[in-house]
Amino acid sequence: MTTETPTPPNVSAITHANVEDAYARWAPVYDFVFALVMKPGRKAAAEAISHLGGGRVIDVGVGTGLELPMFAPHVKLTGIDLSEPMLEIARKRVAEEQLDNIEALVVMDAMNLTYPDASFDAAVVPYVLTTVPDPVKTLDEIARVVRPGGEIVLVNHIGAETGFIGAIEGWLSRHGHALGWRPDFPWSVVGDWLAKRPNIELLERRRLAPLGLFTLIRLRRTTDA
Repeated sequence: MTTETPTPPNVSAITHANVEDAYARWAPVYDFVFALVMKPGRKAAAEAISHLGGGRVIDVGVGTGLELPMFAPHVKLTGIDLSEPMLEIARKRVAEEQLDNIEALVVMDAMNLTYPDASFDAAVVPYVLTTVPDPVKTLDEIARVVRPGGEIVLVNHIGAETGFIGAIEGWLSRHGHALGWRPDFPWSVVGDWLAKRPNIELLERRRLAPLGLFTLIRLRRTTDA
């Protein structure tokens, strides 16, 4: 059984059951609803990984596989996701687009990856941290399976926390269990995690289109923990 650390302050709670139920509902319409608005972030993450020069990459929260065709052919990808209905769509995409660089697509909990330490040369984590019950444990697991010297590329919505947008996100957060993600996700979740892990280096943090709704975060694991 997975042990979850307490939800960080100012972050709404969400459970695995919430996520599985929500994405079983989202799966049939996910691409239609989210493909366009999230495309810049997926493209930016795939380009960042592709520029690393290849190797084995884990795609944490691969979902329906929207970003899979965006990676360079030399990137060998293993995709994991908690939602089997989402993965079924990803498998069809791989077959239809003949993506030979996809090594596996498997149901797995991002908070409890079954791979040994340092199994991958890099990790890409698109729009995931707002959907997991414990983002800190998820970041720990991702860092564990990436080799020293490897990069972790995150794309995530970072909440406004104040102002009109912050108020809207606060209201939406009360429905996070039904949505399957947290609209109120502060930078401090990632920032505090980095501050406690000297073996993880922040390489880049930048806002992305549309309207700066999402943020690209590039990290490097410098040494063993």
